Amino acid sequence: MKKFIFSTLCLACIILSCRAKDKVTQVEISDENTLEQRTEPQYLTLLFAGDLMQHGVQYKAALQPDGSYSYEECFRFVKDEVSSADVAIANFETTLAGGTPSTYPQFNSPDEYLLAIKEAGFDVLLTANNHSVDKGSKGICRTIEKMDEAGIPHIGTYVNKEERDREYPYIIEKNGFRIALLCYTYGTNGIPVPAPHIVNLIDTVQIRKDIKKAQSMKPDCIIACTHWGTEHALLPNKAQRDVANFLLREGCDHVVGGHPHVVEPVEVSTDKEGHAHVLAFSLGNYISNMSRPNNDGGMMLRMKLTKDAETGKVYLEPGNADYCLTWVSRPVMSKHKNFRIYPANVPETMLNATERAQMKKTLTTERELFSKHNKGIEEYEPIVAGTDAH
Repeated sequence: MKKFIFSTLCLACIILSCRAKDKVTQVEISDENTLEQRTEPQYLTLLFAGDLMQHGVQYKAALQPDGSYSYEECFRFVKDEVSSADVAIANFETTLAGGTPSTYPQFNSPDEYLLAIKEAGFDVLLTANNHSVDKGSKGICRTIEKMDEAGIPHIGTYVNKEERDREYPYIIEKNGFRIALLCYTYGTNGIPVPAPHIVNLIDTVQIRKDIKKAQSMKPDCIIACTHWGTEHALLPNKAQRDVANFLLREGCDHVVGGHPHVVEPVEVSTDKEGHAHVLAFSLGNYISNMSRPNNDGGMMLRMKLTKDAETGKVYLEPGNADYCLTWVSRPVMSKHKNFRIYPANVPETMLNATERAQMKKTLTTERELFSKHNKGIEEYEPIVAGTDAH
């Protein structure tokens, strides 16, 4: 009898252990202290960055004598700012298909690029964009596999419907918050998505179902990330506004967009309860080798969410959303070996005359654009790693 009881207890422990493990795989970013009784408001800082591109010149610049690739220099000066956020999110606009890297129009990047992005402090990567299917089935599956191996949560592409049903919408649990994250793209450059794989497309019928599913999961907040718009356009088009209005009307709290490879305005509205809702049309390129006007500029968007200690309600206070501008220096200009992302407040002494002139030109265009079209949001000065600037 004692043997039977002992065996039963062991079986129960195994079942509970398996269920706990399943929970961890569904929610990669967790906080063990979410059940503490709190008397003060809780806060969660989210940081969003734009397109993580990887052109041929970039991976050639990262190539080392031993055949490996190093991207540490690319993120050196933004790493502290990215890492300061509770959760940092960016758009991974390439694939990890393995083998020989390739550039535009069908991207395939070294695995080291992903690891450098993680080391820079990014916690979640968006994979639904127009380059998701660049390398077909292998590109989709191996990108997912490598992100899983690296322990980086990702949303937007799936091996099959069963995986999407299990993992989407994605729920972030951190600091006692539950954030539902959605991700969609306008298309895949005309390349069909190979069955049975799934790339989340901007389809209002499906999105409405996804939002309802997200709401059933009882999140504190729903954020939609959209890959949309007209490339190189500094202002959103009608389709972007139509989709944004749909998302907000259906229950999303905030919308963060990308794809145009330049920044577009950010609008913060306030509801009848006095809570803020962010609509960022495009965060621009975070890093790339694109050289058209303003392609070298981007921004990091920051939101500090509040959870009321008494009611448990989560909201964004007006003034608790802001942004900082970034600029990419290319080796052809800097004479450094690798690309570098600089915050706008980087000390000028760190740049040569050519860099200073180009950075000033891009930042001036962006600030003039934002002064005319931004609503309810201001620029802030981020931490600049390795300097006294902040």
